[in-house]
Amino acid sequence: MAKPRSKEETLAWLRKISGELATATLKRLEDTLPWYREMPPGRRSAVGLVAQAGITSFISWFDDPRSTPWIAADVFGAAPRELLRSVSLQQTLQLIRVVVEVVEDRVRTSGNEELGEAILLYSREIAFAAADVYARAAEARGLWDARLEALVVDSILTGEYDDELPSRIAALGWHGHGEVSVLVGTAPKQLDVDQLRRIARHMSADVLIGVQGSRLVLVIGRAQPRTSEPEEVGPSNAIGFMEIAEQLEPQFGPGHLVLGHEVPGLVDASKSARAALAGFAVAKGWRNCPRPVHANDLLPERAFAGDPLARSTLVNRIYRPLQAHSPELLNTLWSYLDNGRSLEATARELFVHPNTVRYRLKRVTDVIGWDATGAREALILQAALIVGSINEPDAPIRRR
Repeated sequence: MAKPRSKEETLAWLRKISGELATATLKRLEDTLPWYREMPPGRRSAVGLVAQAGITSFISWFDDPRSTPWIAADVFGAAPRELLRSVSLQQTLQLIRVVVEVVEDRVRTSGNEELGEAILLYSREIAFAAADVYARAAEARGLWDARLEALVVDSILTGEYDDELPSRIAALGWHGHGEVSVLVGTAPKQLDVDQLRRIARHMSADVLIGVQGSRLVLVIGRAQPRTSEPEEVGPSNAIGFMEIAEQLEPQFGPGHLVLGHEVPGLVDASKSARAALAGFAVAKGWRNCPRPVHANDLLPERAFAGDPLARSTLVNRIYRPLQAHSPELLNTLWSYLDNGRSLEATARELFVHPNTVRYRLKRVTDVIGWDATGAREALILQAALIVGSINEPDAPIRRR
């Protein structure tokens, strides 16, 4: 029976066969792990360096376990960034298993039980070290992503775009396609970002999240592009931004919640953001303001507060379309609103039948989409008439 090796002899033997172990490890990686075979040469080399570092670190650890308290620095320091970019935690654990199996097979032939136990203990330590490395990397990436996301949202709110913005958005993994809308509300005391993202994904949407002081801002985009053919429109494409906002509403703090108008893409999101922020600032002016509310439903309050976007919207979407379509409709709407929305009083002023007034008001709705017979929409239309007439330099003075 062979005499057991001393620790010094075992260490000398391990150092002698370390190259052989590294070669055997790389061959077994090639034979047993498909993801390793499919890697480009540069990444395979990085993974190989980590495997060899693991063998070298084991020898040092076996010499004196107390001398290398932080195993991750020895092993993953060989190519930490490349490893974390190329290999998942699950694949790293598979790599560790292969290395341990190769060393165990070689040690088994030597009959050294002490060395076998040391390998088992070291494999446990290196597995925990790998998990810690990935956890630290995930935490660092999460903090970096949060800062980057805040920067992107701030750029959208201010409208200050630069050439780097598309790459920053891509780095965040933005899955939005096509139309975008911005939702502004109060930040809750405990913000659950993951829950916001889960709700958005369930609604086939993606979100960029930013907190500015007490405000919580969401940039919402469709996770799937809207199809052009009606027969191809599926349930996910049918979801509107207001419906998405209603599902996200419980995640906001108390107070008003305003949804900006839909814009064609992320590049135009600053327009939706300006409308939502302006609406959020004046929503208290509407006594029974719903939650969430569309920014365009707050056009009168925004216009009264001096929002130029609201004034231009009132003029371009209400006043000018009516003026271009029919001065008769514009005059009827003026008279109807001035007479307290009374059909009879309007008919007397215009010398027409009340049914004629009713028909013209329906035509107004067909042209601009707002119904003058509703109290809230009547306020919007009256604000549009006031702002539009102010913008008319040669508008004649109307006499009753």
